[in-house]
Amino acid sequence: MTEFLPMERVDCLGVGSPIVDTLAFVSEDFVIKSGAARGSMTLVDDKCMAQVMAGLGGALAEAPGGSAGNTVVALARLGANAALLGKTGDDETGTYYCEALARAGGKIDHIKKGTGASARCLSMITPDAQRTMMTNLGAAATIRPDEISVEDFDARLVYLEGYLIYNRPFMDAVLENARKAGAKIGLDLGSYSIVESMREDLLGILKEYVHFVIANEDEARAMFGDIPAEEQARKFGEICPMVLLNQGAKGSIVVNEGSLNHIPAFHIERVLDTTGAGDLCIAGFLYAWLNGASPSQCGECGAVLGSEVVQVMGAFLDEVTWKRIRKAVGDILRRA
Repeated sequence: MTEFLPMERVDCLGVGSPIVDTLAFVSEDFVIKSGAARGSMTLVDDKCMAQVMAGLGGALAEAPGGSAGNTVVALARLGANAALLGKTGDDETGTYYCEALARAGGKIDHIKKGTGASARCLSMITPDAQRTMMTNLGAAATIRPDEISVEDFDARLVYLEGYLIYNRPFMDAVLENARKAGAKIGLDLGSYSIVESMREDLLGILKEYVHFVIANEDEARAMFGDIPAEEQARKFGEICPMVLLNQGAKGSIVVNEGSLNHIPAFHIERVLDTTGAGDLCIAGFLYAWLNGASPSQCGECGAVLGSEVVQVMGAFLDEVTWKRIRKAVGDILRRA
């Protein structure tokens, strides 16, 4: 490969909740008082979200988010033909989300419209750069199996966020349609709280449908216990052909057909915010895979994107940064 041009068909269809993120720097005490599980994602209702938001005060940053949405945007900015399947409400928040995704290059024709309020997420960032999320899924949680068909899944890869397991009938329909369409299936486990509450369900899904599994250290520990990371990665590898185990500042482990590869992290002087770090790392990894790269190259491309996004607030990067990322990724993919 010598050129990495936009791909002509949908190479990756991300499936998840289109969520508008609200980002705020807070104290450790604020997170404790919010009742959210630190470092994880907690689902809340309208009342709870309003109460916590009211206690923040001051100007807040907003951006389109959602795990799969962040990954789709990053894939599009790299040059892939990427689309998002999900559901927004028929409101200003949903319109804002779709317009922002389209401006970034992501395809929005798979996004369904509902009648309720669009999903929102409050990402509380503490001084150690850890982020704790509170999410009100709104219309995103109302998407139904009868709103999709096998024609929606004409893609080389269908990538699911783990949060979908809370809408199990819809997730099952996605998995079956993706398999019927002949797409590879990737699953990001999403949060240790998801794994703790849905471990057996997730193991069944991984064994039955998934080609790629993506997890971080907390999720791997929730799945297999407090054992060495290499052993966790190998256990995932016994279930799925390909594994990306993110270890943050320690790098990552990639398993492909039983072969284990250690990928070092890039050195970062100052981590500002880890919001979207996993999502963009996944995008780099998947983009490299779509271009036929080796497992180690896939891991390196993921590290490039992950190292950039932790230096900014939120998951959106400016064009200067994207030019630097595209060059770094291209250099990795062209390497013999």
